Amino acid sequence: MLTLHSPRHALHHGTELKDGTIKPSFEHPQRADTILAQVRAAGLGELRTEQPHDRAALVAAHSERYVQFLETAWARWTATGRQHDALPLVWPVREGGQAPEPEHIDGQLGFYAMDAGAPINGGTWPAVQASAHVALTALDAVASGEQRAAFALCRPPGHHAGPEYAGGYCYLNNAAIAAQHARTLGVGRVAVLDVDFHHGNGTQAIFYRRPDVFFASLHGDPLRSYPYFWGHADETGAGEGLGANANYPLPHGTDWAAYSPVLTQALARIRAHGAELLVVSLGVDTFEHDPISHFRLRTADYLRLGQQIASAGLPTVFVMEGGYLVDDIGRNVVNVLRGFEDA
Repeated sequence: MLTLHSPRHALHHGTELKDGTIKPSFEHPQRADTILAQVRAAGLGELRTEQPHDRAALVAAHSERYVQFLETAWARWTATGRQHDALPLVWPVREGGQAPEPEHIDGQLGFYAMDAGAPINGGTWPAVQASAHVALTALDAVASGEQRAAFALCRPPGHHAGPEYAGGYCYLNNAAIAAQHARTLGVGRVAVLDVDFHHGNGTQAIFYRRPDVFFASLHGDPLRSYPYFWGHADETGAGEGLGANANYPLPHGTDWAAYSPVLTQALARIRAHGAELLVVSLGVDTFEHDPISHFRLRTADYLRLGQQIASAGLPTVFVMEGGYLVDDIGRNVVNVLRGFEDA
């Protein structure tokens, strides 16, 4: 299987507001480095770096003003004399309609964020842009028929990033950008399957009113798990997209015996949608020892996960999302890819 990656991921690192204190982010460069080392050791296939893509591919999934904000935020922040990570000061409660975009950088940081988990510093935009290009390059290889499947080792991840907001370590939504790129290239119907422990709220928001991109997510119940405000089973799409969104919230402690039948349901919905290409938001924070998640999948279960995804019989792009136990993340990702390849 072709693996796409970018050394520019290491330009981004930061802090987050968690448990009431500012601390180093769980999402750090060692995650991607460990996965890449395990992919190399497993000899799964060819490794390539990303190819540059036109900016239009980014604004096809996000708004122009949001992408422009990400491009310029650090320069505008440091122009005020601050050199530490840029984090929001205030978030808008948009009662009674859409609040106008503030002109000041402090206001914009809150306007374009859902939490204080997506800091911006000098390396953020180059890493974020490269991460999206990794996903786009992987999609190109699969959509062209060159590869049956490809793994986009994206970092930073993307599935919490919505049309106009960052959050949860995510800035540009790599999976959504890839899915939209497939549509731009002429793929008729696309599905996004999110198997991260946390609901892919940003992906859902981007496609919620569209019938051409089916979104399915298996995740921790938002009544108890981040991101809390999205991911309930009754969120099924709106307008023309009604019925093209499927959420499967699961209780803390879910193991493979409980997870696998739900995955079967999600894949059946994807087939019924008539998807011609599958994008998988691959989070392995469903692992039993993940420090910020609450499922109980084991390393061997990720082989089965890959095999089950392969049963859909679709050209597939795996896009890296979460997973924060660094010692095991590489082995679990490799097992997914190996299970898919061997199915």
